[in-house]
Amino acid sequence: MNIISSCLTIPARILPPPFKSTTSSRQNISSFQSLKHPQFEPLKHRLITQLDVGHLDQAFSTLDLMTQQGIQPDLVTYSVLLKSCIRSYNFDRGKLVHARLIESGLEFDNVVRNSLISLYSKCGDWEKAKSIFEGMNDDKDLVSWSAMISCFANNNRKSEAIIMFYEMLESGHYPNEFCFTAVFRACCDVDNAWVGRVIFGSVIKTGYFESNLCVGCELIDLFTKGMGDLISARKVFDKMPERNAVTWTLMITRYAQCGSAIDAVELFLDMEMSEFIPDRFTLSSVISACAELESFRLGQQLHSRAIRSGLALDVCVGCSLVDMYAKCALDGSVNESRKVFDRMPSHNVMSWTAIITGYVQCGGQDQEAINLFCDMKQGQVLPNHFTFSSVLKACANLSDSKVGKQVYAHVVKSGLASVNCVGNSLISMFARSGNMEDARKAFDILFEKNLISFNTMVDGYSKSLKSDEAFEMFHQIENTGIGVSAYTFASLLSGAASIGALSKGEQLHARLVKTGLESDLFIGNSLISMYSRCGNVEAALQIFNDVDDRNVISWTSMITGFAKHGYARRALTMFHEMVKEGVKPNEVTYVAVLSACSHVGMVAEGWEHFNSMHKVHNIVPRMEHYACMVDLLGRSGLLKEALDFINSMPFKADSLVWRTLLGACRVQGNMELGKLVAKHILELDPHDPAAYILLSNLYASAGQWNDVLKIRKTMKERKLTKEAGCSWIELESHVHKFYVGDTSHPRANEIFGKLDQLACEIKDLGYVPNTDFVLHDVADEQKEQYLFQHSEKIALAFGLISTSDSRPIRIFKNLRVCGDCHSAMKFISIASEREIVVRDTNRFHHIKDGLCSCNDYW
Repeated sequence: MNIISSCLTIPARILPPPFKSTTSSRQNISSFQSLKHPQFEPLKHRLITQLDVGHLDQAFSTLDLMTQQGIQPDLVTYSVLLKSCIRSYNFDRGKLVHARLIESGLEFDNVVRNSLISLYSKCGDWEKAKSIFEGMNDDKDLVSWSAMISCFANNNRKSEAIIMFYEMLESGHYPNEFCFTAVFRACCDVDNAWVGRVIFGSVIKTGYFESNLCVGCELIDLFTKGMGDLISARKVFDKMPERNAVTWTLMITRYAQCGSAIDAVELFLDMEMSEFIPDRFTLSSVISACAELESFRLGQQLHSRAIRSGLALDVCVGCSLVDMYAKCALDGSVNESRKVFDRMPSHNVMSWTAIITGYVQCGGQDQEAINLFCDMKQGQVLPNHFTFSSVLKACANLSDSKVGKQVYAHVVKSGLASVNCVGNSLISMFARSGNMEDARKAFDILFEKNLISFNTMVDGYSKSLKSDEAFEMFHQIENTGIGVSAYTFASLLSGAASIGALSKGEQLHARLVKTGLESDLFIGNSLISMYSRCGNVEAALQIFNDVDDRNVISWTSMITGFAKHGYARRALTMFHEMVKEGVKPNEVTYVAVLSACSHVGMVAEGWEHFNSMHKVHNIVPRMEHYACMVDLLGRSGLLKEALDFINSMPFKADSLVWRTLLGACRVQGNMELGKLVAKHILELDPHDPAAYILLSNLYASAGQWNDVLKIRKTMKERKLTKEAGCSWIELESHVHKFYVGDTSHPRANEIFGKLDQLACEIKDLGYVPNTDFVLHDVADEQKEQYLFQHSEKIALAFGLISTSDSRPIRIFKNLRVCGDCHSAMKFISIASEREIVVRDTNRFHHIKDGLCSCNDYW
């Protein structure tokens, strides 16, 4: 506290330090001998003149000439030469001067010592600077202290700079503007900002912050970078009686960096009115602020301003323009950014990174981003961690982990593998391609993991249906003390929803209530989605009703929930309420609305909503909307109308649309049209396994087993595999998975015993096995056995023997539920007096008392 007290009592007037002579008799004798040489003064004058005009090489040649002629340069000569080396950043020659000084035997004065401290400070050798400083003993003057404080501050030894400042005060020296400037620079971070605020009290007494530009600039940085206090920074700026372009630029830049883009733009306009001429850094900062505001028109005006001032081709301004056009483009393209990039006469790592990032962010241009990265690698500019991060994101968007691994090899060679943003992008790339094993390896080798690292892993595990691993990662986050975010919970809720783990979703909901995050809109929307996807649409509706400020995602999630559960009327009613509330629907909303119509065969309503998309809400139908209409028409048996609709589309139908029609052909049993549709799909994508499987099932249902064998042979030759049917059920927070004929479960004997019992019971109730759903050429008796080995029936039997309460049995399947299983479950709901909820890829089936919510239409 004594040190701080002394800081607070600094007088306003700066007292000069007493003069101390350090010239020894030995130095005087040496200088006197040099002076007696007739060439000393002419050569010294020549050397100084050469330094004055910036000819450092000639000055050193003159120094060598003096040495060759036996002339000993004096301390002034060495001092001038040393300062010139420092000013020109020629530090190696500065060290050579130091070596010559030591050889000369001259005793250094404070001017030389202070210059040496400055030399080693600027070349990063703070230890050498410190040793020179400490060797001065009691000869240290204010310049020495200032130089050493500045040395520590500039070399990221901030605590030592602050301690040095306090030691200077205790030694009886009063700080000047250079000392204050250096110590404030050391305080410009979160850890030391409080010290800067204490010292600021002393500066107010001295008046330096109002009269000295350097002190004022450092105070602006102290408040913005150390405290995030833009208001105090602006007060310092406003109280500065004199400002130059540097101070204006600094304040504009800090506004832009601290998220106050509007203030940055307004201050730039004030600067223009004050007749200060903005430089390349000013324009770069205000253009970056414009990018944050996503103001295309203002960005164009600033571009025009840059052209008029001759700065449009500057690399710094160019980088900002590239970034601005990528973020503000009205058409969502990167064309304007590319034009600016191509016009730049030279490129640095920032300009390359800006254009690569622009292509990644604009969507659908990831391959071009990778191509640009390859062009960059062929040149002389080396990528940095931001470049690698963007390229890895491009690889992730393309699901191209092969190229991603090649990029990562360059990352390792560059020594940037441990940088967070690179590691996180690598994790994301592997996770998005479903390769969680490599994602985990990338996560484990990451030197310093942050919340983004953990969240990416949680999200990856959740989307890969690895709920246990996702929750294990969640517990790791809690153990590290990093603290979970709303995104963490949203990912976990999505993971729970993906596998239908309702109990885990409910546990997360309870945790959210405790943490106070339940009211967060992002979390509220995630809870709506989780409950509806886990089969509890009424709980989802309750969450929806509790959300105060609902957005389009909230409404769309609820409409989608009703649609998936077959409550088409409720879905459409909610859609009309949404429009009445003034919430504008988006493309996803209309997918939900059209799906609701499709699930119950509301053809007229479907046409009405499809036609109103563009007319009423100016939403241009996309491929997904056309697929929904094809599904609606196909399910309703209107196959010819569906085909005509596809042929009338304004763009070429993709495999999704044709697969939808092929699935309808399978349901309706239309062999001829099915073969025609399958041909279209295979022309678009010869390696689409879904087309082969649907066509094979169509042949199998018609008993054309030779054609089934041909298709299976073709698939085998092309190494195409069918996704294995899998059903699962959650019990006591653990998910039990079952496949066709699965006997691996510990309770397999009980499960199949229960299935035999159920088969007898439901046959007595009138159940007749539908062997049309057995897609193998075997005897009818064996077909019946196959039917009772389907994964959804096994999961149901396990649920019946494992639960005794009245809660519904919830089963989830990764494929469309089998028609025979659907029929059998209706009978089992009567025999067991239990409600059965089945979620397949299309929708939910709520089966109770022999009836299903789908009304046998799915």
